Amino acid sequence: MPIAVSATLAVNEAITLRRRQGLPVLPMGFGEAGLPVHPVMRDALSTGGDQNGYGPVAGLRELREAAAGYWERRGLSTDPDLVVAGPGSKPLLYALVLAIGGDIAVAAPSWVSYAAQTQLAGGRPLLVPTLPAQGGVPDPELLARAVAEARAAGRQVRAVITTCPDNPTGTVASRDTVRRLAEVARDLDLVVISDEIYRDLVHDPATVVHSPAEFAPERTVVTTGLSKNLALGGWRIGVARLPHDERGRLLHGDLLGIASEIWSSPSGPVQRAAAYAFGEPPEIVDLIDRSRRLHGAVAHAVADRFRAAGATVVAPQAAFYLYPDFGAWRERLAAEHGVTSGPDLTRMLLDRYGMGVLPAVEFGESADALRMRVATSLLYGETEAQRASALAAEDPVALPWIRAHLDRLSEVLDDVGSEQPTALHAMAG
Repeated sequence: MPIAVSATLAVNEAITLRRRQGLPVLPMGFGEAGLPVHPVMRDALSTGGDQNGYGPVAGLRELREAAAGYWERRGLSTDPDLVVAGPGSKPLLYALVLAIGGDIAVAAPSWVSYAAQTQLAGGRPLLVPTLPAQGGVPDPELLARAVAEARAAGRQVRAVITTCPDNPTGTVASRDTVRRLAEVARDLDLVVISDEIYRDLVHDPATVVHSPAEFAPERTVVTTGLSKNLALGGWRIGVARLPHDERGRLLHGDLLGIASEIWSSPSGPVQRAAAYAFGEPPEIVDLIDRSRRLHGAVAHAVADRFRAAGATVVAPQAAFYLYPDFGAWRERLAAEHGVTSGPDLTRMLLDRYGMGVLPAVEFGESADALRMRVATSLLYGETEAQRASALAAEDPVALPWIRAHLDRLSEVLDDVGSEQPTALHAMAG
């Protein structure tokens, strides 16, 4: 059976090709953090340049201790001996799926790779809807019912994956929802894998992110990395925090066995730089704070443009995503454009206007859904200087290049939504 390229990477490649052809683009499909590397991180990477040995499979001790300190400061007591580092949180998540085995419950919608990784590991994803405006965490009551029905049908559902905060919706589940999810996991003996890669990018500091590990520490694995909060997607480093009990120790052994056969050990220089970052010195804290404010300002401005065009959008709370719904346009889209599905809509936006977004079907929803995942972080500029200016700006939305993207978005949405579309799409080739 052919294995397709992840939808997020595929849309990024399509946008890159259009850009090389000299065609205008609105790059809103790929979850790249879109910011420059802090000079202190470049320095930290260079000082580890002599680390050319493989190193421990679990990762360097200094990195595991730094990661443990990071979680301790967030109220999660952590044993460095139960921390495992990998070349990104994505391979760590896949290794966890392999180690746990069986079928895995995931939210609908949820990040594209959870279901795909479950299938690659030989299992079947069990898709469970989320509560309104609480993305990333399956509705606890629906989860209990779905797992019971699946097990009655002979399926072995062994884990549930949560995303706190969420990709694709950019929302944060409430304390009560996370607590009830943890209770259901305990009642059904499910391992909880909590992907917390966006935890530091909550727009309003008053918004509290709750981890399932607060409520079910004996069965929750937490993963994170530096690709989002520090925009280090190309450095590939992630860490996993395992439960402090026999379950965690057994999972730790399995995870090391899988890691030893797939990646041996993460890059030594990157591990040393990551240890510095997880220590959270003032300059790193400041960078993350400025990143958080930039992501929030642009995400909310983009959400406003979608609302003005008539889409329904839940206000984003974290990261650089939103999840607009064009259900109100269904009849008009069918009549004026022959668009009857989410993939039809996003394909038209890309082909006619150079606007890259992803349909809801890629996140576990029906193809009929006219929702899409919109990523806003590649609107910050084409050059390092522009991105640095966006990071430093008091009002980044007022910067001319960001304003131009926003205005182009409004033009596209107005054209698609009008009863007599103009030739605007011809500008996109």
